[in-house]
Amino acid sequence: MWISLIVAVIGIAAGSTGGYYYRKKQIEEKNKDLVEKAEKILTDAKGKSKEVLYEARNEAFKMQDEVKKEERKRQKQLDESEERLMKKERALDNKNEEADKLKSDLDKKVSSIKDLRDEVQSIYKMQAHELEKIAGMSKEEAKEVLLKKVEEDSKEDIVAQINKAEADLKEQAQERAKWIIADAIARCASETTAESTATIVNLPNDEMKGRIIGREGRNINTFEQITGVDVIVDDTPGSIVISGFDLVRRYIAKVALERLIEDGRIHPARIEETVVKIKDEVNDLIKELGEKAVLETGVTGLHPNLIKIIGRLKFRVTHGQNALKHSMEVSYLAAGLAAELGADVGVCQRAGLLHDIGKAVDHEIPGHHAKIGADIAKKFGLSEEVVHAIEAHHGDPEPKSLEAQLVMAANMISNSRPGANKENLDAYVRRLAELESICNNLEGVKKSYAIQAGTEVRVFVDPEKLDDLESVKLSHGIARKIETDLQHPGPVKVHVIRETRAEDYAQ
Repeated sequence: MWISLIVAVIGIAAGSTGGYYYRKKQIEEKNKDLVEKAEKILTDAKGKSKEVLYEARNEAFKMQDEVKKEERKRQKQLDESEERLMKKERALDNKNEEADKLKSDLDKKVSSIKDLRDEVQSIYKMQAHELEKIAGMSKEEAKEVLLKKVEEDSKEDIVAQINKAEADLKEQAQERAKWIIADAIARCASETTAESTATIVNLPNDEMKGRIIGREGRNINTFEQITGVDVIVDDTPGSIVISGFDLVRRYIAKVALERLIEDGRIHPARIEETVVKIKDEVNDLIKELGEKAVLETGVTGLHPNLIKIIGRLKFRVTHGQNALKHSMEVSYLAAGLAAELGADVGVCQRAGLLHDIGKAVDHEIPGHHAKIGADIAKKFGLSEEVVHAIEAHHGDPEPKSLEAQLVMAANMISNSRPGANKENLDAYVRRLAELESICNNLEGVKKSYAIQAGTEVRVFVDPEKLDDLESVKLSHGIARKIETDLQHPGPVKVHVIRETRAEDYAQ
């Protein structure tokens, strides 16, 4: 048994040893194969790397050749460019040399011309001196003699040209002015009314006169004292007259008297109560009239107190025309003229409506109504343009803006409309006398006559003292003198008449 076990162990050991060496041999053979394969792969790789290296070297050589070719090409282009630049530089140098030569020639010619000019001027001065010496007069005196000679020889032509130019200009100016003024007036259709200094109140019967007078005149005296007007009771049937220059007082008195007549109770206490009530109503009416005027003329942004002053113009008169209607008319006209001439319409509207605002208080504040109105406008914060247009609407001070001139023109247009201007007879006669006096005091005038209500003046001159050209100059001088020395309501046409009469006797 032990032997079998030993044999088995030996057999196992021998088998393991044999198996070990066999496995070792297999591994060695595999390693050998792997080494051979690796060497083969390495050999193949070396062969291929040589080929790649060779191809890369060839490619590098090719690129190097192309770069050299490109470099040679660029160098050639640079050489050509350099050659062109050199040619241009040589051409510019040639041109500069030519320009310098030309400049030198021109400088010489300029210097020569200056010398020649100086020589000519010297000769001219010497000739002029010799001529003055021969003629016995200076250059200015000779020029004056020549001009006088030309003027004498061409008087008729000069007069004809002046008359033609004046006629053309007047025709164009009048046509344009008529169109502008007519268009402005057409937009304004306000009526013209003349206000008198008395108001008539109709009575239901003549017995009412006694009740108005009252016992011992108490009623009429109370009425006149409270209202500040004169009540004239005469033999005129069915009416009495309220007289006074203040339209507000006359209006209050008229309405109060009509209320008393309608009520029938006429005594001092009732008179006082009625007049106080009517005064309150008139204050409300004045406010309404101002607001209506502002609304109709399109003027906005005025202070309420200023609007009340505007309403008071309803009870004032300017040249026989209602002051409020006149102011609204001037506002319309000024705005129309401004629209046509490109001026500020808003300024003209405001200044036109407010230009106579001073007349609403001129019986309370001393001074000219234009200055009073300007102070009122300034007090209520109106613009400088509006204030100046109000102050200058009578030409004193002189208008400094187009808007001020248009307001002044609109005021003159409104005052010149039929029925709007009722001039005092004494002032009218005095103005005509002053117009004739201005003309008569001028040299060469024999006699002058103011005609057509002072809108035209005819001046007769001495033909031996003044010729045709001097007569034309005289007409211009008279027109300018009238503008500066005389207050006139509108344009004044000046006629200068020169008449020559030739007489002889047959023996």
